[in-house]
Amino acid sequence: MGDFSGKGWAQPPISFFVNCETQQEVDELWEKLSEGGEKGRCGWLKDKYGLSWQVIPSALGEMLQDKDAEKAKRVMKAMLQMDKIDMEGLKQAYDRG
Repeated sequence: MGDFSGKGWAQPPISFFVNCETQQEVDELWEKLSEGGEKGRCGWLKDKYGLSWQVIPSALGEMLQDKDAEKAKRVMKAMLQMDKIDMEGLKQAYDRG
């Protein structure tokens, strides 16, 4: 399997996006879907069948679309450092400033 860095990991022809409301939902889906598969960066994973999924909280989209570009930039920077998305880490990046 690839390393999710863009090197050796081809863009799949189809992927799934899961929008979660709570950290518990992110955690549960992340663990269940990645079991027997591969965990990647920025909420991406491959399941045991090789299907690609991105598991993210709905709050991420709201933060990234904030009118304050600096807040959105901090959130993006924080997300790029994560494998499984951590809502508290995103909120801290959003609120910092």
